[in-house]
Amino acid sequence: MIKTLSPALNRRLALAGLLALPLSACKTMDIGALESILGSGILSQAEAARGIRAALDNGILSALGIVGRKGGFLNDGKIHIPLPKVLSDVQSVLSKIGAGGVLNELETQLNRGAEKAAPVAKDIFFDAVAGLSISDAIGIVRGPQNAATNYLQEKTTPRLTSLFSPIMENALGQTGALRLLDQVTGDLRNIPFAPTLGANARTDLIGHGVKYGLDGVFHYVAKEEAAIRRDPAKRTSEILRRVFGSV
Repeated sequence: MIKTLSPALNRRLALAGLLALPLSACKTMDIGALESILGSGILSQAEAARGIRAALDNGILSALGIVGRKGGFLNDGKIHIPLPKVLSDVQSVLSKIGAGGVLNELETQLNRGAEKAAPVAKDIFFDAVAGLSISDAIGIVRGPQNAATNYLQEKTTPRLTSLFSPIMENALGQTGALRLLDQVTGDLRNIPFAPTLGANARTDLIGHGVKYGLDGVFHYVAKEEAAIRRDPAKRTSEILRRVFGSV
């Protein structure tokens, strides 16, 4: 039986043959032909970009699975969403006299809203990755362990904020956070020297939830990116192995 030689062995044999050629023959050989014989070990910008997108897609799936479960935001000290400062200041004072119940519940439902909103937003995250223009993909591949996540965050946060806001608003309505906010707004009017929240209280709370919600997702995308860079077992596709195995 004739055994088929492995690609790696074929390349070694081809290289041995090339080394036996006169120098003049090597000079006239086209570089493209040489790469076709040996197989290029040089990572191209296009390959690097594909690898970055694959790593980010994996990171998004992992992140949304973590933050989208019950307690994903609420019980995670790294990404827990506090109340906006004006409310957290009142919460701190009232909690000292055992009267912070409504604000504590508002904080809980704010986090529950983020947990509901994140998985619904899956497509806008994937679309952001697909539409990402990567001008220096190789530089990102060779950069810090969260370089791709930082690049995604920098380039897409304004658009993601716009798209994520109505999803967050709907989720906060479902959990009762907006109703609780209206209650708190009314209660504060009856407390001497208490701050007033103003007409934009709802918009401000939604924006606050969006900012912290996106930060929480990016936190876990970065962790998954770092794992892909560090652990070969996390490179679950050929392009991930090709790109991040070359660093």
